[in-house]
Amino acid sequence: MKIARSLLDEIVEHAVRDAPNECCGVVASREGAATVVHATENVAASPFRFEIDGLTLMGLIDGIEEAGEDLVAIYHSHTRSAPYPSQTDVNFAALWPGLEWLIVGISKNADPEVRTYRIDGGAITEAELEVT
Repeated sequence: MKIARSLLDEIVEHAVRDAPNECCGVVASREGAATVVHATENVAASPFRFEIDGLTLMGLIDGIEEAGEDLVAIYHSHTRSAPYPSQTDVNFAALWPGLEWLIVGISKNADPEVRTYRIDGGAITEAELEVT
């Protein structure tokens, strides 16, 4: 995914702000580059998982499509582990084929670390994160 530093900073700031709970949101793109980050509320309010309200998510997708953009990624944070997909992430990704899964790993003793993955049929492949 190609993403501007300012958009990536928005995602990291969201992760830090929502800690110790996981944060979540979506990223829209146009012509292969991220254009906007939509931060959402983690209705699970949990440090172990995230959940985006279904009506909120559908409204965001409608708005993204109306703007002529594509939903390119779902993002969330891991507040107690590395930014690598959990089994829960893999299970959820099965419902959203073709999307990237951007994960921010935050912990008390390290700077935030961001990774993005494609998850297809349970197979996890790290994708390139090109920060511009």
